[in-house]
Amino acid sequence: MDRRRFLRTGATAAAASAAVVATPSIVKAQAKTFNWKMTNAYGPGAPFYVQGPGSPTDFIKMVDAMSGGRLKIQHFAAGELIPALEGFDAVSKGTVEMNCANSYFWSGKTFAAQYFTAVPFGMNALGMNAWLYHGGGQKLWEEVYAPFDIQPFPMGNTGVQMTGWFRKPIEKIEDFKGLKMRIPGLAGKVLASFGVDVKLLPAGEIFPALERGVIDAAEFVGPFQDRRLGLHKAAKFYYTTGWHETSTVTELAINKKAWASLPPDLQEIVRVAAAACNTISQSWCESANAEALEDLVKNHGVKTAPLPADILAKLKEVTLQTLNEAAAKDPLAKKVHDSFIGFKSNVDKWAGISEGVYYSQIRGQI
Repeated sequence: MDRRRFLRTGATAAAASAAVVATPSIVKAQAKTFNWKMTNAYGPGAPFYVQGPGSPTDFIKMVDAMSGGRLKIQHFAAGELIPALEGFDAVSKGTVEMNCANSYFWSGKTFAAQYFTAVPFGMNALGMNAWLYHGGGQKLWEEVYAPFDIQPFPMGNTGVQMTGWFRKPIEKIEDFKGLKMRIPGLAGKVLASFGVDVKLLPAGEIFPALERGVIDAAEFVGPFQDRRLGLHKAAKFYYTTGWHETSTVTELAINKKAWASLPPDLQEIVRVAAAACNTISQSWCESANAEALEDLVKNHGVKTAPLPADILAKLKEVTLQTLNEAAAKDPLAKKVHDSFIGFKSNVDKWAGISEGVYYSQIRGQI
């Protein structure tokens, strides 16, 4: 056997031997299963937030199916494993691997978190997704959460929400003064500057408080979710559109160490399932809210109207002032703020000659 033939034969044999050695390792890596826990800021059975199309439990089913059972996730609604708003800390510490909530719940830990759920007078769901997926929003979100050892993803969106339910009409900005209102997030700070006594109540406590007059007004989500709580039985003035939450992102938070332990294919499955739920959940909200609003108006005597333009102008002025002041105190918040506002400016120009024209001139003509 000549030298070149010997070398070729030897190389082939070595490669075959390496493949034999490597194959069990590959199979073993692919066969490894992961058993994770997911907590939730919302209670058992809540549509969109817990169950239904595009919900966290739907996400779990997708991941299980796409991974062939290699990534199993057990879901715990609020109170079943930990209290509603302790999921962020639980994921950060590695007590659980996943949590579903809204990032503005954590604005007390880092103000920049507000931007990844909803900003008053912000972008709609289309614009928000464009910023997150293509405008640098996702990378900024990861940067904001890096000190907490959390990997975030968007995995749902309610679309535009409603301003809320009021026992009396709101006709001028002075009508807010003295009102006791349930409303979370930055919008609560804005309304407080106009004399609103802001109350933070979980979903299950909103209706009884509104019915008994403990509060005078309440914001929750939109027609479907609000009807489910029975808010229309306690107040009849329903104002739109939700200046405070023009789209509201559901957050999937994953412990960084747990995330790094997943092989690349399982990481991609999680990303894809989260993105799918983001789209599916928002489209479900559009369908459910359309039916619910028609029912509320036709069958329950609900009166819907937009807030007067002069009120919205004042709310917007204070919102921008509040955002600018907060951003000036925190370099990271300013970085996120500048990205969000800059992207919104461009999206607004495009929306004005695309969606804006359609809704103002064309919709309903066919």
